[in-house]
Formats: sequence, C-alpha cells, structure tokens
Amino acid sequence: MTTKSFGKYGTVALATLMSTSLFLSACGDKSGATETPAASPAAAAKEKVDGGEITTAYLGDPQGFIRFWATSTTSSEVIELVFSSLYKFNEKQEIVPDLAVGQPTFSDDKLQMTIKIRNDVKFSDGKPVTADDVVFTYNVALNPDYKGPRKGTFTSVAKVEKVDDTTVKFILKEPNAGYIDMMPYNILPQHILKDVPVKDMDKSDFMKNPIGSGPYKLDEWKKGQFLKFSRVDSYYGGKPSIDKINIKILGDANTMMAQLQTGEINQVTVPVDNLSVIENYAKQSGKIKLEKGVKTSSYSYIGWNLKNPLFQDKAVRQALTMLMDRQGIIDGVIEGQGTIMHAQTPPTYWTFTDNVPKFNYDVDKAKKMLADAGWKDSDSDGVLDKDGKKFEFEMTGVQGNKVREKAMTVVQQQLKKAGIIMNIRMLESSAYSKAVITDKKFESVFGAWSISGDPNPRGTWHSSEVETGMNITGYSNPEVDKLIDEDLNTFDKNKRKELLNKVDALVAEDQAYTFLYSGFSTNAYPSNLAGYNPQRDGLKEIEKWYFTK
Repeated sequence: MTTKSFGKYGTVALATLMSTSLFLSACGDKSGATETPAASPAAAAKEKVDGGEITTAYLGDPQGFIRFWATSTTSSEVIELVFSSLYKFNEKQEIVPDLAVGQPTFSDDKLQMTIKIRNDVKFSDGKPVTADDVVFTYNVALNPDYKGPRKGTFTSVAKVEKVDDTTVKFILKEPNAGYIDMMPYNILPQHILKDVPVKDMDKSDFMKNPIGSGPYKLDEWKKGQFLKFSRVDSYYGGKPSIDKINIKILGDANTMMAQLQTGEINQVTVPVDNLSVIENYAKQSGKIKLEKGVKTSSYSYIGWNLKNPLFQDKAVRQALTMLMDRQGIIDGVIEGQGTIMHAQTPPTYWTFTDNVPKFNYDVDKAKKMLADAGWKDSDSDGVLDKDGKKFEFEMTGVQGNKVREKAMTVVQQQLKKAGIIMNIRMLESSAYSKAVITDKKFESVFGAWSISGDPNPRGTWHSSEVETGMNITGYSNPEVDKLIDEDLNTFDKNKRKELLNKVDALVAEDQAYTFLYSGFSTNAYPSNLAGYNPQRDGLKEIEKWYFTK
C-alpha cells in the first residue's frame, strides 16, 4: 500500500495523493454523485484541437522529482508528468504496463520476478531507456545509503539485475504478494545520475531539473510561484494533445477558487466549502464543467504521537475519538461529501471490512473512560488534570486548507466541552511535511492519506517503519507486525483479506489514529475538454486529454 500525504489542498474529499483511486464503493448514497450523460451526437462530432493549456494550482511546492523521497500527492502528480515507470495504477488499483510489456512473470517459488520492457522509449534528451536504467533506479532504493521514506517497500528485494537490454529480473528474499507497490517508481537516467552518491541524490540538482521519459518535460520551476511544463512530441505513448501545463503555487484554497472563476485556473479539485458557489458559476458561465461524487481511496485522520505520555493509554485515545462528532463534521464541514472511517482501509478497497471495533460519538461514556484513566477536573477550573498535569496538547495542520482548518476548530470546540485544551498550529506545506513525516515532531496531527496500490499497510503501521517510514505516530503492535508480514507472503486473495481484516480490527482497537472520514471529490474542467477519465482526479492521464471546438 502506497501512502501519500495530501500536498495539494486535499480536504481528503479531494486527493494525494492521497489520492486517489477508485474501486467498488461502500460509501453509501450521500455522495451527491451525478451521472455523466452519454455524449450527444453533436458533442461526438466536435473537432479535436491540437494544443491548448491546462492551468491548475497547489497549496505548496512538490518535494522534488525522485519518488523515493516524495511523500505528497503533489509530488507524485508532477513526477508522473515527467517520468515513466514500469507500471502505473489504474482506477481499480491494478498495475497496467507503462514501460513494461505485459505483466510480471514469477518463478514457481515466487522468488524471481521477470519484467520485459519496451525498446522504443527515450528520455527527453534523446537517450534510450534500457534495462540498465531500470536496474540503476531500483539500486538506489536498495543502496544502504538510501534513508528515504520508501525504504520499507523494498525490504523483500535482494537484488535487481539485467537479463538483456529489454529484460530485468527482481531477486526476492521472500515471496512478496505486495510487489505491485514497487512498480510505479519513476525510472531514472543512469547516464545523468550515475556519479551522484545516493546519500546526496535528494539534494542534487536533478530534484529540481529532471530529465525523464514521460509525456511532459519541466521547463521552469520558481519555488513558491509556479511550475511550467511542455509536451514531449516524441513521447512513446503518442504526442499529447495538451501543449502546456501550468501549475500555480497559491497557498490558499479560496484564492484557487477565485482564480477558477476569473479563468486564471481552468482545472482544479473543488473544496467542499466552495462547492455551491462553483456549481452556480459553472451553470451561469458555461466555462467549466464539474465531475461530482468521485469516490476516493483517501481518508482524513487525527494522529496521536505515541511518544507523548498523554496518548500512551489506549483507553484515552479511544475516549478522544468518542468525544468527536464525526458525522457532524461530515455534515457541517464537508457538506455530506464523505463517510465515517472506523479503520485504516478505505471503503473502496477489496479488503475493506466494517467488522472492526467502533468508538462512536458518546460524550458521557468518553468522560467516564477518561475519569477511569485518572483524568479528572480536580481543581474545578474546567480542565481535566492528572498528577498535576493539565490535559493540553497541540494539533498540527497544513496552512491554506480552509476545510481542514474548520474541521480542526470543530474538534477543538468538542474537546473543550469535555475539559481538554487543544491548541492549533498551522504550518506551510513543506514545513508540515518535514515536521510530521520526516522529523515526526508533533503532538497530534490532522492529516490525510491518499492510498494506492496493494492493500498491505506495512509502510503506515509496521513497527519497522517508525524510524524513517510513514509510521508517523510511532505505532507498534507485534501482532499487527506478524499479520502484515504473513500477508506479504500470501498469494491467496481470500486468505489475504482474512489477514488484513484482522489488521484493521487491531489497528481500530488501538486508535493510534482517530479515523475521521473518507471523502468524495469534485473535479472542475474546462467545458470544451474531452478525453479525461471521470474516475480519476487531478492531472492523472492528462496525456489523453484534448480540447474540442
């Protein structure tokens, strides 16, 4: 399972990354989804235009152009513009060939995985992409000097070797049923990066001046202002119709929506608190169209740093969840565009189960649980205390996401009524990523994950991922570790679902996260745009888009 922190302005009804990908939905019928009508004969007869520009916006800059160090949806999105990978995920979370030819083949013992690659691909500087580049790329992840957040994805790999110019072989230490999570990493040019030490690669010039083999190339990046891309006419998938892609760094979702209405932006995900205004604008102007109710495999959560003594008691974490009216947040903050989460698997995944411990809104029971844990208002000042310490903590969020800020304020008010002081700290996007994901220096965090790929959640919940991975809360449960490891060695789908359902139940019981909601997305596009997949958000598959006249 690949997790990406929302780097655009993900109201998680949005996404990264989380985003992001769509399966069978168990989200209920509150999505406000609208059925996309079949194209009329007149629409079908519209002429395809070669050229045109898409302009969108993000809250903050991407983290660079090497996915081994990227953790945000923003980063993943721009990387996919510039680079190719062996495989990409479709909307059903299946891997589909990109540089690869067909699906991987396995030896009988599942310890060797062979992949054929295309022989007609070039980097944007004209150099061919070969098996040497693939081997070089994966050796970055296997290098002892690589300390990035994706290291855990490759723990089952002993080595990657070249068979011939169009064939590579992965030699595994053990069978890995979650191998698809290794597939969507951007293939790097060996001829450019071969002399760059792995320990310095995330600080190299390549992170901001990439050369890839994808449908677009980066022309200019002014941090904090914009990124500009142009199409690669020689792209092996066919010359994209859209000529230019412009990405503004605006830092505020309301500014994005204002620019959508002035025409300065023509493609963006619409935050739920702006939905009615943008719907009215779309109807009156005719300049944009909206794709509503796009269900995502993303979710919002509150993470409790388990190094903090306040949150080390499981009963306290459970009580905190029970003090939050999550349905009220869905109805009042995100306009009903979501469904309550009780565990770590989004409802869109084939491994989803509702048979997990639930800690529903119950203020009286939560107060009793806190009292039983020693948290009482002993000095009658309205704040719970224990052993002379007040129940007070800080919650970190990302600036510019007005929906998330509003939700945090609602949580703050709900906890205050129970005698708990929650202070809000908002950080700029890159500072948030550093504090929460890289340094893990926070007390609690209001975040969102965009989930994609295999359902095994090693990166988020396995104890081996605490130090440098995405296990940001420091969660450790030996039984969860055991089940995650067993699942990765299991290729039977029914057995995998059984194992991962047990993981969900244990993680739900422990409440290292208060799982909030999985949201629905609304995407805005130019009214004369065609070719986009209504089940994908952001700029996914933009090489298939085109304008009409």
